[in-house]
Amino acid sequence: MNTTGMLPLTSRQNIIMALMGAVLWLAAALLLRALEPLNIFEGSTRVLVYALTIPGTWPFVLLLERLGGLARNQVAMGYAVGTASATLLDGLALAWFPSLYGSSVAHIAGAGAVILWGAGVGLVLAFLRDRG
Repeated sequence: MNTTGMLPLTSRQNIIMALMGAVLWLAAALLLRALEPLNIFEGSTRVLVYALTIPGTWPFVLLLERLGGLARNQVAMGYAVGTASATLLDGLALAWFPSLYGSSVAHIAGAGAVILWGAGVGLVLAFLRDRG
């Protein structure tokens, strides 16, 4: 008996969320790599990147909700599945394919950190949406 009030995800929803997590992770990694020449991981620009990640993540919470056919009380769980997928890929890429993120240790670390920040922001927003 489910006493949490949260509907479990179907196999289809789990697959969609995991795949979307992978797609969004790759898109973020490639975007950050493309922005590397702008030195977005230095000084006040870094603060701007972190700040813009908050409103920039919200549309993806809504997108995953829609693509996964999630009920409002499934959003946090669904987003957590996507985030798990993205985080696993991020860890593998940082260890074995660091050039995906940048050409220097500073850029690799900066991109990895922004992706982790975005993962956390997405989870918080998904929990807020779930409770809404």
